[in-house]
Amino acid sequence: MSHIFDFLFGQYKGYETFHIVLEIIAVLFGLASVWFSKQNNILVYPTGMISTSIFVYLLLKWGLLGDMLINAYYFIISIYGWYIWTRKVDAEHVTPISKTTKKEQRISVIIFIVTLIFVFVVYQIFDKWTSWTAYVDTLTTAVFFVGMWLMAKRKIENWIFWIVGDIISVPLYFYKGFTFTSLQYLLFTIIAVYGYQAWKKSLNKNPQTLLK
Repeated sequence: MSHIFDFLFGQYKGYETFHIVLEIIAVLFGLASVWFSKQNNILVYPTGMISTSIFVYLLLKWGLLGDMLINAYYFIISIYGWYIWTRKVDAEHVTPISKTTKKEQRISVIIFIVTLIFVFVVYQIFDKWTSWTAYVDTLTTAVFFVGMWLMAKRKIENWIFWIVGDIISVPLYFYKGFTFTSLQYLLFTIIAVYGYQAWKKSLNKNPQTLLK
């Protein structure tokens, strides 16, 4: 049993207890945020902002620039998403769940490409091309940037991007030595699958989704 524990959590031996506790808190709020997103609940944003603000601090301390940029972007886009989710489209309804339009699909492609270029430039400036994980980070950053933008727009396709990014992140974070965060992304993947199903059912049943 001790061998299993060491395999999963041995990398934390050199970490400060304060940082480990912060990571656990960030994971819990992150899980709450994804759960609220599945429920189409506005609390997705305040809980997510707490999680991402903690991760920005931790990832900056750990020198994981790409991951830090993802969380900083989450925080900023959450403000935008919070506004969109509360904006009324008529006297009774807020912005409903919907599918992406052709224009939004084109914007998603542009966001993906621009993010790849942006992260590449940042990594070049800070000389972060020191491991194969940097290349994977670049890809997941672009995937998550699109997913977060689509979620802010309340588009059902956001879940597809979350599922893809989460699946990649599970082994990636474990390899980097962050077991709690890796487990978080594993749970994210499961919740995202159910989230897609829940949003699809809501979209088919009620095109005007009320804010909860």
